[in-house]
Amino acid sequence: MYNLKDMTLEEMEELFVNLGESKFRAKQLYKWIYDKRVTDFDLMTDISKNLRAKLKEIAYISELKIIERRVSQIDDTVKYLFLLEDKNIIEGVAIKYKFGNTACVSTQVGCNMKCKFCASAIGGKVRDLKASEMVDQVMAIDSDYGKISNIVLMGSGEPFDNYDEVMKFIKIVNNPYGLKIGKRHITISTVGIVPKIYQFADEELQVNLSISLHAPNNELRNELMPINRAYPLEELMKACRYYIEKTNRRITFEYALIDGVNDKKEHAYQLVDLLKGMLCHVNLIPINYVKEIGFRKSSNEKVMMFKKIIENACITCTVRRELGSDIEAACGQLRRKYLKEG
Repeated sequence: MYNLKDMTLEEMEELFVNLGESKFRAKQLYKWIYDKRVTDFDLMTDISKNLRAKLKEIAYISELKIIERRVSQIDDTVKYLFLLEDKNIIEGVAIKYKFGNTACVSTQVGCNMKCKFCASAIGGKVRDLKASEMVDQVMAIDSDYGKISNIVLMGSGEPFDNYDEVMKFIKIVNNPYGLKIGKRHITISTVGIVPKIYQFADEELQVNLSISLHAPNNELRNELMPINRAYPLEELMKACRYYIEKTNRRITFEYALIDGVNDKKEHAYQLVDLLKGMLCHVNLIPINYVKEIGFRKSSNEKVMMFKKIIENACITCTVRRELGSDIEAACGQLRRKYLKEG
C-alpha cells in the first residue's frame, strides 16, 4: 500500500499517470491532504467514485497519534509524544516565537551519533523516519498548537544520517500545493557529517544550515561528540566554508554551554579563532539537565562572559532562551522516560 504522504507531487503525478489518470489529479489529492487535511477518500468529492475506489485498494493517508502532550507553564512550549504505525515512539516540540510558531521535528527514532550531552543518543538509533512521518509531525503540531510557520529539524536523530528522506520532506512541506512553508523558514541541524554538508551545499536550496559544534578544539569535541573522530574540526570548517561560498548563506553554530566542561574563557577565545572571518552566527544554549547524563548548565555569569568574548570579536551571538525545562523538552528526554515507565 502506498502512503500518499510519502510522495512528492512529481511522484504522485507519476502514480496517477500509471493508473491511466491525468497528472492534475495529484494536485487535487495534495489539496485534500495538505490544505483540507482530509484522509478519507470518500470525502474527496471532486474525484470520481471509480478513482476513489481504486485509491482505496492501493493507497492510504497516514496520521500520527498523539499519546502524550506536555504544556510548559513557563513559556508556552509544548512537548509531544507520537505513536508511529510500527509502535515506535518519537517526539516533537511546538515553540512560540515573536515571528511565529515553530515545529521542532525528529528525523529518526533514537540517534546513533552518541553525543555525550544528548538524551536521544541513549540506546542508539532504532530506525530512520520516512518523509511522511516527518510531515505528520508538522501537521499534528499545526492542528493542535496553531499555525506553524517555521520548521527546525533539531529533534531526535541526525538529519544528514537520513539525507534522502529529509530532502523529500523538504520538497513536500515547501510545495505550494503542500504545506507551503518557505525554504528560508526551514532549518536543518547537523553534528557535522562532512560529505553531506558538501552535498547539501550543492543542492543550492534556500534552507538554513545549523552546525551542532559544542566544542572549540578536537580534543574536547572528540570527548563530547564521537563524530569528530571521523570528521575533525579542520575538515568540518573546510566544508562549512565551502557551503558559505557556494550558497552565500550564513551558518549558525550551536554551542551548548556545560558547566565546567566547555564554558571557560579559553574555550571562548578558541571558538573565536575557529570561526574568525566566516559568515556565521553563534547560538549559545544553556543545556537542559538530563538525569542519566549529569551535565548541568553554565551559570548566567559564565554565559554572559562567553557571549561578550564572541561579540567583541565581531561575531554575532545570541543566547537561546531556555524552553520547556519543566516538561523535559530536551531531545529524547520524554521518549526515554515513557519507554522506561512503559
